Amino acid sequence: MDRRTLHGVVIECVTGDIVRQSDMDAIVNAANAQLRPGGGVAGAIHRAAGPGLDEECREFAPIEPGEAVITSGQQLPNRFVIHCLGPVYGRDEPSDRLLASCYRNALRLADQADIGALAFPAISTGAFGFPMDAAARIAIGTVADEASKLRSVRHVRFVLHDPEDQALHVRVLQELLE
Repeated sequence: MDRRTLHGVVIECVTGDIVRQSDMDAIVNAANAQLRPGGGVAGAIHRAAGPGLDEECREFAPIEPGEAVITSGQQLPNRFVIHCLGPVYGRDEPSDRLLASCYRNALRLADQADIGALAFPAISTGAFGFPMDAAARIAIGTVADEASKLRSVRHVRFVLHDPEDQALHVRVLQELLE
């Protein structure tokens, strides 16, 4: 099963494209420090959202590893984008705590904005080099830890790029919530 409920919060893992989560109120951007369009998730989100997102992000940049900021979704089907700067593995330390802060800060911003449904990519696992297994444990563990404190967030989706990463996240979800 790729879905579990904890403290009234549905946590699920799917294979897909982060910019095609039209049933989510917000998506999370695995951003760079300057919140600019780039490669990977950030590039895909900025391309789909249009140039207004880059304009809107400028007032918030730069951000530090572990921090998160919220903007509108611009031309995306989602009302909001929450931008998180994940740690560069092996450089930004303590990388595990900084990665957990990304998820925690994104969830808190979502709650403050009355967001009910939020989709995350696998933050820091691309160009930033975080090992997928460790990142999945931190991501799912942090969401599980925060679930009882959330008021408005009732649905958290992890959107993974390929079936292997999705299967790994499902396994971690089952292990952590058994």
